[in-house]
Amino acid sequence: MYQIIDGKKISQEIKDELRDKVADLKSQGKDICLAVIQVGNDPASSVYVGNKKKACAYIGIESLSYELAEETTQQELLDLIEKLNADSKVNGILVQLPLPKHIDEEKVIQAIAPEKDVDGFNEKNVGALCVGSKGYVSCTPLGIIQLLKRSGIEIAGKHCVVIGRSNIVGKPMSLLLLRENGTVTVCHSRTKDIREITKQADILVVAIGKPEFVDESYVKDGAVVIDVGIHRDENNKLCGDVDFEKVAPHTSAITPVPGGVGPMTIAMLMYNCVSSVE
Repeated sequence: MYQIIDGKKISQEIKDELRDKVADLKSQGKDICLAVIQVGNDPASSVYVGNKKKACAYIGIESLSYELAEETTQQELLDLIEKLNADSKVNGILVQLPLPKHIDEEKVIQAIAPEKDVDGFNEKNVGALCVGSKGYVSCTPLGIIQLLKRSGIEIAGKHCVVIGRSNIVGKPMSLLLLRENGTVTVCHSRTKDIREITKQADILVVAIGKPEFVDESYVKDGAVVIDVGIHRDENNKLCGDVDFEKVAPHTSAITPVPGGVGPMTIAMLMYNCVSSVE
């Protein structure tokens, strides 16, 4: 029988630990403040921003909210980031992605001061992860490491296969698994004989953005499967990059969608905010 890796439960444990830590920091006169910027009113982004605000309120972090109009210029956004970079009261800055098409996302991400980049996307933080020095780590991959560790799944010495090479998940995920002494293979759209590689995985992380792409033919018996995807199927039901019904019986442990990786992303964002003070 396979184990369901419960992201809701584990993220709640982390938030409770952070709540205690924030109370302790406040007793020492240290406050934490996160600035969240949203440009336009993309419905999915509004849900994410709302969830982040709720998490801040629960943990005891002050959140500043900047809801900017869709037609906000790139320069206006960069000016706001510069102002927040200079504000000693603000510990973390988060710009909700995606941004409207007329704004250069990469330029905006790199404008955030590395010490306030709680999303871990700034190239200085990515570079720090590469060489193993201190810096913020992208929240989703960091959350996946916590899911594995808190579920009693050993990473060291395991063959870990990551499908997907995005800057937000795939690349940092592979580096974090390496840091935990896993043996890592990265597969992507140009990989030949992808099934031959994924069937060797002890731990398979799927982050490709294609609904229910991975079926049982990609997975060896007893593997641990982490599904990063989130989509709506033809019946408007949430699903991941993995066909859960077909794959789950072949695994030793698997994350569901929803309730697996998703809740961990916000928990680790909160973790990065708290570590900004520490």
